Amino acid sequence: MIFLRTFLNSIKLPNKQAMFKLNRVGMDITVVYMFILLLIVSIPSITNQLTTGAGAQMNLLFFLIYFLIFNYLPLTMIVFLFLTLMAYIGTGITKLLRRKVRFPMLWKLTAYITTIPFLLYTALAFFFAIGDVFAALFSLYTFLFLIKLITIYPKRKKRKQEFY
Repeated sequence: MIFLRTFLNSIKLPNKQAMFKLNRVGMDITVVYMFILLLIVSIPSITNQLTTGAGAQMNLLFFLIYFLIFNYLPLTMIVFLFLTLMAYIGTGITKLLRRKVRFPMLWKLTAYITTIPFLLYTALAFFFAIGDVFAALFSLYTFLFLIKLITIYPKRKKRKQEFY
């Protein structure tokens, strides 16, 4: 049930209320959510390989092991590195804009921002060959929405300097 609520809030994400609800979700739920989302993203690839590729001649169990090791695991590592890089860039933006956002919160928000592009990729990959242009648009979408979400947070208060 929590994954469904998390999914619905991530779809609404520029919404301020949805963003604050997602901030209350634990990091463990976020990581499992990303694993599930990446498994959904892998569906077009696995169906393509089962029907036309090497999976058509392999035993199903061996094919699933092969797919998990050579497709799903590298995809997961690349996406998690991308999320980390975007959250790191987001920390620089928060310092420039003087907002009260920390790295773990930015990482979570970046993970939830990727829901729509991943689902869009999954839907389109069944019908079209998706190229590198989609990855560039996906990165731009994530970056722009991350900036939008950072600006929702309040600014840090200025400290008064005390002179002795």
